[in-house]
Amino acid sequence: MKTKFFLLLAVVQHTFTGLAQQAPQVIPPPFQDNYSATVKKLESGQTDINYREFRESFLESEQFKVASRKFSRLDSLQKEMYAQMHKSNYPELIKITKQMLSIDYTSMLAHKILRQTYKLMGDTINSKKYHDIQFGLLKSIIKNGDGKTCATAWPVIQISEEYFILDMLGAELKKQSIDNHGGLCDRMDVKEDKEKKTYYFETSKVFAGYDKLKSK
Repeated sequence: MKTKFFLLLAVVQHTFTGLAQQAPQVIPPPFQDNYSATVKKLESGQTDINYREFRESFLESEQFKVASRKFSRLDSLQKEMYAQMHKSNYPELIKITKQMLSIDYTSMLAHKILRQTYKLMGDTINSKKYHDIQFGLLKSIIKNGDGKTCATAWPVIQISEEYFILDMLGAELKKQSIDNHGGLCDRMDVKEDKEKKTYYFETSKVFAGYDKLKSK
């Protein structure tokens, strides 16, 4: 009887090991830099980090150059992500969002959809992990200003962060312009809750990233 039990246990363990190996994984960048090391740390569940430093380390990483070359691929993955959301195809959503994060782990959109998907699947551990990362990234922007003037603008490293934040606010963009009164900013005139509002994003790091790509 014991022999049969241990045989059954071995089969079950082998099955779960095989499933774990087949599960989609975020592939950390292979570079020896702070960004790559922090991606590994976050994926292991260690989410208590300085998220502003992490976002800025992406600009200094070799992965930033890789991500710029894979912009079209990232755009295609995002479009496919929305298609699979309409189908409620949770396994495919996990696969797609982890592919997105393998290219750019600072993507708040990918973290948001991934944590929502895990929540719908009842996976509370992974849902909490990606929740903590998404809001860690978000707070590292909105806690560094109030977004009401260029001098107190929210500091971003990529334009996609601006649109993500506006979407989280439920704001409809009406006009985008440049404002240099107090810094280097994007001025976003929006409609939010039937009211006209204006938000400012500090973009010096965005242009620093552009300069880095030009010099590669």
